Amino acid sequence: MLTNLFVSNYALIDELSIDFSSGLSIITGETGAGKSILLGALGLVLGNRADLSTLKDTSKKCVVEAKLAIANYNLRDFFEEVDLDYDDNTIIRREISPSGKSRAFVNDTPVTLTVLNDLRLNLIDVHSQHQTLKLSDTNFQFSVIDALAKNASKIESYKRGLKTLQALEKELDVLTEKQREANQQYDYNLHLFNELSEANLEVDEQEELEEKLEKLNNIEDIKLNLSEVVEVSINDEVGVQNLLNTLEHRLSKIATFSKAYEELYSRINSLKIEFDDIVTELESEFENLEYDPNELEVLNNRLQLLYNLQKKHYVNSNVELLTILEELSQKIEVVENSEQEITAKENEIKVVKESLNALALKISKSRQLAIPQLQLQLENLLSDLGMQNSKFSIATTLTDNFYSNGKDKLSFLFSANKGGSYGELKKVASGGELSRIMLAVKKILAENTNLPTIIFDEIDIGVSGEISNKMASIMHQMSNYMQVITITHLPQIAAKGHSHYKVYKQDIEGVTSTNLKQLTAEERIVEIAEMLSGKDISETALTHAKQLLN
Repeated sequence: MLTNLFVSNYALIDELSIDFSSGLSIITGETGAGKSILLGALGLVLGNRADLSTLKDTSKKCVVEAKLAIANYNLRDFFEEVDLDYDDNTIIRREISPSGKSRAFVNDTPVTLTVLNDLRLNLIDVHSQHQTLKLSDTNFQFSVIDALAKNASKIESYKRGLKTLQALEKELDVLTEKQREANQQYDYNLHLFNELSEANLEVDEQEELEEKLEKLNNIEDIKLNLSEVVEVSINDEVGVQNLLNTLEHRLSKIATFSKAYEELYSRINSLKIEFDDIVTELESEFENLEYDPNELEVLNNRLQLLYNLQKKHYVNSNVELLTILEELSQKIEVVENSEQEITAKENEIKVVKESLNALALKISKSRQLAIPQLQLQLENLLSDLGMQNSKFSIATTLTDNFYSNGKDKLSFLFSANKGGSYGELKKVASGGELSRIMLAVKKILAENTNLPTIIFDEIDIGVSGEISNKMASIMHQMSNYMQVITITHLPQIAAKGHSHYKVYKQDIEGVTSTNLKQLTAEERIVEIAEMLSGKDISETALTHAKQLLN
């Protein structure tokens, strides 16, 4: 619950700090005193958008800080989910700098407005006058029924399952689209794959073929030069091999005379052995030289096939062709295996749908059991609030569709008059009736949810007399379950509070400021008397005020 609100440099507020207690707290004040400013400050710290117009003094920053006691509201898991430090006494702070920059903190940890708004849903329900429009919102109507039906855990499980289902269906769509695209190209890809596969490509084949072809195309020139090289090497008189033999023979005779001669002899010997090996290879190459027109044709045909394939696929090597072959294989495999993948995904979806259907059925049955209780409670509460002929017609119908909170379609109709026809709330209920219906709904929610605080902003507009007493009693009953803060203009409601605060304006040196203070017992009598009779308080008003308070 809200234990303290600190506001600095916001709208007409210079600075104020006010403590709140449990039970029913009343806030009163003259029209224009700044009650809406107070709510605006609270909304700011709870995540509402802000701009520079919120700063009273544009040279200073605006700070709004709310302290909340949350030990009894099972919020540890939420704090862990959003990576925040949990504290039983949590502090939320919002700062707006003169430059317009906004920052928010929870227990001194910076947070986004999204996190702040999510936290707000677990902490404070601010009911303003326009919120009665939510009564006609199907999701809100479901939330009331589900609170009474104790469906919270089932709906959480359902939502997790629905999220899984949506993810699986998205994956199935991707697979189906891939299959469709792959099928369109399958025949052509298969043709290309077979063409490349039948070519039996090898990584270095092209270079080897080009070398062989170059050799065959220049065979006569190669023969002539090899012949001359062999002749120069082995000629009996002037051949290199013969000369090396002579060098070796001569050096062998003097090798024993000096280490230098011995080393020269050894080097010539090594050179002779290497050269003899070269001569052998030269003779072998010369002897194996043959011109084969058939081989030339085979080489040309093979190379032309490779060139054609490379040109067709816009590449320059066999390596790239082999990469394309692998890619084509994968595309073909996608088509050939996609049916199996799609079937497996469809089976996953079927299992999740079966689980969701079972959960949705449980949720629907719980709602059907809760609806008669809800109708009875609403009609009884509204009867106390002067709407004795109010009747509700609430029904759910199980559909084939998966909605965000189950598979039910909801009909939530209302009749305010005996024998009157049923219709949608926004069409058949007046503003005053909607306020009373909303109060009845909030009372039911207070008894069936674990929300720490609810704030009513003049929910009593359009009512007076005995009805205001009944509304005050309902708020008082709600305060047994949660902290209730009510902004009101009715003395009957103001008198029901456990604590009473007054919003007022004051002018200091020509500057108007809004303030809030908690009233003492005597001040409270005067405030309620003023609400009864105006500024000129009569003894009768004071007596009436004391009677109301007692």
